[in-house]
Amino acid sequence: MSEHDPRADLPVPNRRPSGGVRDGGYIPRDVVEPAVVYEPPPPHRSHGGDPAMRKDLGLVAFVVGTLVIGLITWNLAGAVTSAALSPSPTSRVGLAGSPSPTPSPSSAATATAPGASADPSGSPSASAPPSADPSPTATPVPKRKPVDVKIEPNPAAAFVTEIKNTWCAAAAVQIALNVNGPDARTNVGKTRQTQVHNLEVSLTTHKDSRNGGAGPLGMVATLGQLGKVDYELRIFDTRAEALRASAKAISSTGHAVILMAWRGAHAWVMTGYRADADPLAFKNANVTGAYIIDPWYPRVSRIWGPSDKPGVFQDAAEMKRNYLPWRRPEGRYPGRDRRFLALVPRN
Repeated sequence: MSEHDPRADLPVPNRRPSGGVRDGGYIPRDVVEPAVVYEPPPPHRSHGGDPAMRKDLGLVAFVVGTLVIGLITWNLAGAVTSAALSPSPTSRVGLAGSPSPTPSPSSAATATAPGASADPSGSPSASAPPSADPSPTATPVPKRKPVDVKIEPNPAAAFVTEIKNTWCAAAAVQIALNVNGPDARTNVGKTRQTQVHNLEVSLTTHKDSRNGGAGPLGMVATLGQLGKVDYELRIFDTRAEALRASAKAISSTGHAVILMAWRGAHAWVMTGYRADADPLAFKNANVTGAYIIDPWYPRVSRIWGPSDKPGVFQDAAEMKRNYLPWRRPEGRYPGRDRRFLALVPRN
C-alpha cells in the first residue's frame, strides 16, 4: 500500500478547526453543551382510571358472581331433593324399621352368572345355550391314480363280424346291443344284421350320409329303436377330448361307445379304457388307450392293415393311427369335417 493517502487531499466542507490561533490572534471560546436534555413532562393521568371502564368491570363481576352462586344453590337443592325422594337401602331400612330381604341363593347365582346352571347337580338350566351341532365331515378328496376299466368280460361273445365290407355300421350296432344287454346275443346268422342295416339306411338322411349308406345319426336312431339305451352323436375338436368323454360315459352308464374311425369310413366299439386318473373325478384325466371290438376282424385292409381280435387294448399310438378326424371323399360335412365323432350313451 502507498504511504500517501489520496483521500487526505479531498476538501472537507464546514470542517471545524481542531484549535489554535486564527488570523488576527483571536482564540474562539469553547462551547460547553448542557449535560441534561430537557423533555416535556408526560400528560397528567388520574390514579383512578377511566370512570366508564370501572363501571363496566363492576357490572361484569356482579353478573359472574350471581351465576356462580346460582349454580351452587341449584346443585345443593338437587342433591337434597334426590336424597328425599330416593332414599338409599339403609335409609329404607331405618324408615321401615325392618331390614331389607336377603336375596335367595338361586337369584344371586342368576345375577352373578347369567346362563349358568342353578342346579347343584350340574344339569344345564333352561337359559343355557344349546350345544353346537358337530361340524359335517368333509368329503375326502379322491387320489389321482391310474384306472383300468372294462365293461365287457367276454368280448368274443359280443363280437359280430360285418357280413359285407361296407356293413360295419350294422355290425357295430349289433355289438353295442350285445354289450349293453340284457337281450340275448345276436352274433349268429345273417338275418339280424340285414335287418339292422336296412333300418339304419331308412333312418339316414342325405345330409347324414351322402354316399347312400348308413350315417352316424341313422345309427343313433337304430340304437334307440332296437335297444334300451339312448345314444347321441357327439363331435369333438380333439382326440383327447373325445376319448375322455367316451371313457366318462362308459364309467357312468356301463354301456358301450361307438367311435367313427378311419376318417368316418369305419366304426369301432369301445368297451373300456385305461387312463392316468378317473375321468369322473378329474376333468383333465388322460385316456392312454381303449379296449376295442372291431367288426372288420378277421379281415386285412390294404390301407389300415390287419384287424385285431375282439377286446384287444389299443394303445395311444394305435388310437392315433386309426381314430382320425372326419373327412369323407363324397363331399363336405359342415360341423363334422376335421373333427372327432363318437356315439355316446346318455346317462
